[in-house]
This record gives sequence, structure tokens and C-alpha cells, in this order.
Amino acid sequence: MIDRAHTADHVRRKIEALGTSMSLPTVAKALGVLEGEHRSNRRGGNDDLLDIRPYEPGDEARAIDWKISARSGRAMVVQRERLASGRVYLLMDAGREMTASCPSGETAYAVAANALCMFAALSLRRSDDVSLVLGDAASITRVPFHGGLAQFERTLDLALDRAWDHARNLDALLDYAVHLRDHDALVVIASCEQALTRDHLPLIRRIARTHPLVVIDVGTVNPFAAQPLDGVPRAHVVDGTSGRRVPALLRNEALAQETERHRAFEVTSLTQELARCGARLMHASSSARMFAGFVRLVSLSRFGAPGAPTVLRTPARQGKERA
Repeated sequence: MIDRAHTADHVRRKIEALGTSMSLPTVAKALGVLEGEHRSNRRGGNDDLLDIRPYEPGDEARAIDWKISARSGRAMVVQRERLASGRVYLLMDAGREMTASCPSGETAYAVAANALCMFAALSLRRSDDVSLVLGDAASITRVPFHGGLAQFERTLDLALDRAWDHARNLDALLDYAVHLRDHDALVVIASCEQALTRDHLPLIRRIARTHPLVVIDVGTVNPFAAQPLDGVPRAHVVDGTSGRRVPALLRNEALAQETERHRAFEVTSLTQELARCGARLMHASSSARMFAGFVRLVSLSRFGAPGAPTVLRTPARQGKERA
């Protein structure tokens, strides 16, 4: 059997290690891949000088002030206004559909929660304000949170210790994001496979016009696969609403492959649609795979990739970026 608790704890420890081991310049670059750079509404004013220090490995060359460096006789880095959002909104689908199982044996909401913890780890490392919002058909709830990553994890885990007796209402959650007043704040929306459809694209585009947007898409089990759970040969798939098992006659290779092809097509299509409006999709069917994708994103931001874009912005907002 799969030790789900061990898997979750193992990934959480990796997230904590990632958040504490990364330098601030690397954190800024990693989040910059997603949100781009823009003027901050925080303390400092426009181009006010906040700090001067010697250049260190890992600092960006554009942060060097050459006039001050010439007077000092060595490369000096100046810190002016923050090129950061200052606030991050983590929105999670809390409908009962999120109790679906993933091939790893985890629930979809557990994988989504770990993905949100990854973003929280970097955002809190940068001292951003993090807002956690859960939504289902009954309500949209903003969960109060103050503190570091450990407190965020406890708050999120307590919020997810619920009955899960309401269906999802992704339209309401997206509408909540549309009406956020903090423009340019990073918005992360977590849900499971097949939740986002083409009908949601108009709302997605509206969010992406004013906010950097990341969509977390959690893959769930293939109900027609002979082995839906990794490492569990004879696992039975049960319908989450009726409690009935999937009939044995439907569990065959042809239906399983057709389902996989359809899901792969939907993920590719959604990735392209989100990219067109300047948003990003992160898709994975386990916390471990989600973490691997997140680390790859951080690595690309740190070392760069030939031909890969480093900033995702919508055309309407390109004028706000700095040269």
C-alpha cells in the first residue's frame, strides 16, 4: 500500500528546504518568471535609493550602479523600489470533486495544497503578503493567516479538514479573482483535472489582464485503467457521488488509452489557451511530480534556458514593464 502521509510529509519537507535554502535574488527571479516586474506600491517611492552594498555572486548585473561603482573602485549594487507584487492570492477549489484520488494514492486536494505551499514558500521568503481563499458551491471563504510557512501549512491543513459535502463552483472562485483590487498581485488558482473548460476562458482572460496568473491542474486516476493506483495492482475505482464501483466490463485497455489521449489533448489545449493570455498552467498527478515541475521552473529562472521566455505578461500590460 501507498503511505500517503509519508509521501505528503516528504514533499512538505522538500518545500520547506527549498524555501529556506534559496537566496533572495533567486527567489525574486523565480517569481519574476511568473509575474513579470512592475512598480511596487510598497515603501520607497519611485526609484528611491534604499540601500547600497558590494556586488555579490547571484546579483543581477542590471542592479549595479556604475557611477557609484566608479567612485567606490568596485562594483556596487543599489536597491531601489521593489520590483515585486507585494501580495499573492492563493485560491483553491474546495468542492467535493477535489476528494478524487490521484495515481499516487493522494487526494486531489492534498496535491493542490502542496502546490500552494510551494508558492507560499517563495512568497513568504520574499516577505510578500499571502492571502488564502477556499471556494465551493456554498461559500467563498478567505482564511485569515499571519506568520511564516509553518503557520501557513497549519492554517491550510486545518481549513482542509472539512466535510467536503458541497460541489465545486469554479465560476464563483474565478469571479472572486476578477474583482481583486490589487492589480499586478500574483494569483494562483488550484483545481483538479477537467474542472476548467472553454466556458471559463473569458473569466481567465479578464484575470490575466490585470494579474499574473498560474493555474494548478491536478491529474486524477483513470477510472478505466487496469491499475489506476501506482503500486496497487487490484485497486477498485469508486464513483465519488454514488459510491458505486466502475463496472469491470468498462475497465479495458481501449477505454483507458482513449481517456488518456483525451486528457492529454485537454491539458495541451488549456496550456496553449492560458499562454495566449499570459498565464501559466502547472499540471501533475502527484505532489512529487508537482514539486519536480516547480523546481524546474525555479531552475529556468536562475540559469535561463535558450529560447525560453523569462517573463510572462499579457500584451495589454507590456507597457508597464521596465526596460
